[in-house]
Amino acid sequence: MSTTLPLFWDLSSANRKQRLDASVKLVSALEHFQSNFVPKDSPETSEDEDESKKSDGLDALNAVDVSYTLRRLIRGLASPRESSRLGFAVALTELLSRLDTVTCSQIVQLILDSSKTQGAMTGQEERDVMFARLFGLTSVIQSGLLLRDSTLPSSSTTASDLATYKEVLAQLLELGEKKSWLRESVWWSIGLAVDALAQSDVSWKDEAVDATIAALYSESKAWTPEKVALTLKLQSAFPSREWKKLLSPTFKNPDLLSTGNLSAIARILKESDADEDEESDLPKAGSWKPQVHFVWDMLLDQVLPKTGAQSERAPKGSFPEFFRIVVDESLFASTSSPERKYWGFQVFQKALPRVSADDMPMLFTKNFMRSWINHLSNSDRYLHKAARQVVADIQNAVKSNPKIGFSLILQLTGVNGSRQFDKLTKTKTVESILTSMDDEGIQSYIEYLLKQVDEEPSASAEAEADVHALNTRRAWIIDQLSALIRNGAVPKSDAWIQTILDWFTVHGLFIIAKKSEKGAIAALRSVPSPAFSEELRKNCRERLLACLADLTGQTTIIKGDSKATKVAAVASDGRFWVSRVLATIEQLEKDTKHVRPLNEPEAEEVEQRQKAREIISRLKDASEERREEARGVELLLAATLVHTYCADDNDADLETLENCIDGASRLFPAENKKGKKGRKSMGEDKGKDKELPEPVDVLVDTVIGFLEKGTAYLRAAANQVFALLSGSVQESTIDLILTQLERRDPEELMADEDEDVDMEDAEDDEDDDAEDDGSSSSSSSAGEEEEEEEEADEEADLELRRKIEEALRVNGISAATGDSDDESEEDLMDDDQMLAIDDKLAAAFKARAAEKGTRKDVDAQREATHFKNRVLDLIDIFVRKQPTSPLVVRLIMPLVELIVATGPDEKQLSDKATGILRNRLGKSKDIPTSVAAEDAAKTLEELHELARKASTSDVLTTLNQCSLYLSKVLLHAEAVEPVQKAYRESLHDFVARKSSKLNTAFFDDFVKRHPQAAWGLRDDLVKASGDALNVYRQMQAFHLLQTLINQLPAVGDCKAEVLAFVPKLRQAILDTLSNACSATGATSVQPAHAKEILKLALMAVRQTKRVAQNDAELSSAWEPSKWSDLSGSLASSDRLKASVGLQAMCKQIIQLLQDDKAGSKASDKSKDKAKATAAKRKAEDAGVDGEGDEKESGKKAKHKKAKKAKSD
Repeated sequence: MSTTLPLFWDLSSANRKQRLDASVKLVSALEHFQSNFVPKDSPETSEDEDESKKSDGLDALNAVDVSYTLRRLIRGLASPRESSRLGFAVALTELLSRLDTVTCSQIVQLILDSSKTQGAMTGQEERDVMFARLFGLTSVIQSGLLLRDSTLPSSSTTASDLATYKEVLAQLLELGEKKSWLRESVWWSIGLAVDALAQSDVSWKDEAVDATIAALYSESKAWTPEKVALTLKLQSAFPSREWKKLLSPTFKNPDLLSTGNLSAIARILKESDADEDEESDLPKAGSWKPQVHFVWDMLLDQVLPKTGAQSERAPKGSFPEFFRIVVDESLFASTSSPERKYWGFQVFQKALPRVSADDMPMLFTKNFMRSWINHLSNSDRYLHKAARQVVADIQNAVKSNPKIGFSLILQLTGVNGSRQFDKLTKTKTVESILTSMDDEGIQSYIEYLLKQVDEEPSASAEAEADVHALNTRRAWIIDQLSALIRNGAVPKSDAWIQTILDWFTVHGLFIIAKKSEKGAIAALRSVPSPAFSEELRKNCRERLLACLADLTGQTTIIKGDSKATKVAAVASDGRFWVSRVLATIEQLEKDTKHVRPLNEPEAEEVEQRQKAREIISRLKDASEERREEARGVELLLAATLVHTYCADDNDADLETLENCIDGASRLFPAENKKGKKGRKSMGEDKGKDKELPEPVDVLVDTVIGFLEKGTAYLRAAANQVFALLSGSVQESTIDLILTQLERRDPEELMADEDEDVDMEDAEDDEDDDAEDDGSSSSSSSAGEEEEEEEEADEEADLELRRKIEEALRVNGISAATGDSDDESEEDLMDDDQMLAIDDKLAAAFKARAAEKGTRKDVDAQREATHFKNRVLDLIDIFVRKQPTSPLVVRLIMPLVELIVATGPDEKQLSDKATGILRNRLGKSKDIPTSVAAEDAAKTLEELHELARKASTSDVLTTLNQCSLYLSKVLLHAEAVEPVQKAYRESLHDFVARKSSKLNTAFFDDFVKRHPQAAWGLRDDLVKASGDALNVYRQMQAFHLLQTLINQLPAVGDCKAEVLAFVPKLRQAILDTLSNACSATGATSVQPAHAKEILKLALMAVRQTKRVAQNDAELSSAWEPSKWSDLSGSLASSDRLKASVGLQAMCKQIIQLLQDDKAGSKASDKSKDKAKATAAKRKAEDAGVDGEGDEKESGKKAKHKKAKKAKSD
């Protein structure tokens, strides 16, 4: 027993694994004891044995450890300590399942005796013994002892009998009636007994079934969820019983799940009485439990068998009717409490994994959807978290089975849901489902959406309202189709993307005259009726451009022969999405039988489009060296063409297309197919006409024009085009881009806009004079524009009117309202009143004018800031794509000036420029080649001048990064002198000028990054330590010297330079410390400063020892005697003598220098000794052989001694 006692403690552990391990060890040990136990056949028994036999009889056939363990486990079921009840119940169940030496009556009697309630018990103690009885009887059932048909060893007594079964059943029912909170657990245990009874072969099985049915149905007529669960089990196990008689009058049909019984089941499961006229004797449930009852799992198993069990058992009843009556109209009824709705959500979550895609509509019933949407829409709702959990379960279900995604979306956006489900519930449920669907599901969803487009409104009295609803639905469909493309998480497929783009193209730019059943374009296979409104067509065009903007910004993996590459703005076949849309437009223009253009283009526009298409086709034959450049031009032309089709009349600009054609035709002339001859003629044309701008400049100017318009489509196209053209950028192109970043006064911007307006007005006047017939229409349109402007300024005019009325009222004059007929009789104002009112009216009008001007200035400045921000994107693209271009250096100063000159209202610009300089340039591993050293040196000099006057530390950090980058460029070009000159001047400014904005990090980074170039500033640093205007700057100079000396190993072989430099450094250190010993006042070198200087000296001595060949060089460089004098000065100084550490460091320096001398002498002595030993050995080898073996042995001994001395 000593081996099992420690295991009982672990049975109570809160750790599940520890409890199970203890149970396994305990049962294994007891099995071993029982196998070695031999029952006593002798009739002689002691009194103790007789007493134990009378009590329980366990010791007769069981080992002492086994019987002790059984009693202790049963008693331990009442223990409230930690997890004792769980651990002891598991161990008892396992032990009873392996023992064949006990009877069910013995164990049940032990359990009943140890779990008796007494009047003196507290409430907690009473609950403990009730749980002990429940757990004990459940262990008997689960171990199989309750229905074991075997006999005991060497006895005819059976392990179980009918009387014990009835006793267990009666005890469980009595326990459930005592406490309502135990009822569910008790009946679950009874259900285990029924399951075991159905599978057992005991001789008294029929009597046990009769007893069970009598106890459940005859003795109690009240129905509870537990009784429904037991009825399902009994009906399934024993279908031949008279169930119609047993279930009446509560249920009319013996099949519990028939439609007629569902209303009664709903009332029972809602835990309200099924028979409202009868009162139940059962105790009412105490507090509500958040866990759903176990009967729901059994019901769902009946109406929705799981996939594995479906082949074995067909579903009973109708699940749609079951869910509608028992769940939707009961738990989710409008009068249901939040607690019952919470149960309903849990039932839904249990049913969701069981339902197939075809049966999905059964779950999303009317009341459920209403409750779910209501609780999702607001976080303050009582069941908001439960509703969110339902969303999470739906998302997980789609991830595990993407095929149900389409069915789920149909329900969420269908009759019981809402098309605006995500917007209404403030979630991304539909969006997340789409991201988890496969291509087939998304294609099905697109087909479902497109089918709804052509649904005709009903011919009713509310036809107008139906048309409005149809337009609303079509607008929603347009939004959904656009969202599929624009959502980056949705898995993309070229097929359905092309379907959506074609649909937008057809309905945005064309009118379908006749449907084409077999056409390649799916949108032509049906004619929408009624036709799309102009607003919907405009929406299609806008969404087409928005989708192209997103697709242009997305990257696609193109698999080549050797490797896969990421390419932006293309489909999986490598074609631009914009080009694919352009091809669709061209195909539709040729198909005059089925479609016609929404707007007929003018002849000039058609001609320009044709030219652009010819150039695009020619660009496909470009050489491999210019392939990327040609693709950039192709994308620019295609994007411009698509924009001319989709843009409004006000935005459509043929001049932009003409410029693109001009630049593309000169960059890729038709003659370039002739090879060298074509290139030569192109060069001659350039020489003849020098006034024409470079072709790439024309194209980049168009790109900048796209950025100025600011739409997402043009901005995305501009960025991708410039990325492809970046390799062709020239110096003039960079100047063109940088010109856009120049700061302009808002008044100039307004003046430019006014000039543009005047020019447009002049052109309009010319057009009006030339076209007399169209004068009336143009005047009417102008009138409409004026009305729109008046409406825009109406609010401001009302404010002005209020001020004028107030000015009149102050002077005793009321404003004319038109309501009075006596206005002609009002008194006239005299001159004084007129003068008094004049100033107030003038002030009101002046305030109005100033307000308009300020607003225009602010708007113009804001637009300019946004435009510059987009231009910075181009610079970022260029630096990223062309890091080795010499033109990168030209970008540094304009960006720095932008950072320095921008105000607080343009902080975004400053931050973006800072990011380009710090991240793109400062962290770049590539550097430009073939850079003009003079230009780079000039830029470096300007940077240092700005750094000396930097306004903030952030600006200085940016300038530092730029300076390091330019230094690397110049050093790579072997231009060391400009770098050293710039840093030399800045160093002098740092130590000598009090208002210098430079800091130590500015020089420290340079020394660490470029130690070889910084080594050339060693003398300047020493000089700076003496020229410093205060102690702080002097200490910073010594710190830089320490950094430089620390980098000596990276400098390379510079022994002569080091030995020449060290005396200057030594003298500077000695002078500084000597002055500190005699100086007084707080402005002199403090002990902490002196300590840092001595650290520098120590490091310098060590570095000198590394390069010096002998002690003479070291002594000459450091002069140990002077350090001895310094040590004495430190000891006698009134200010520094208290800092004994300084004297110790000084002595350490002296010791380093002396150790070197001693070490050299010792090494000389060892060399002399080695030479003498070698000579002696040589003489012995040359001696006569007559000395024999003794000589040889002595020689060996001396050899060993020499080796030992050498090793010592």
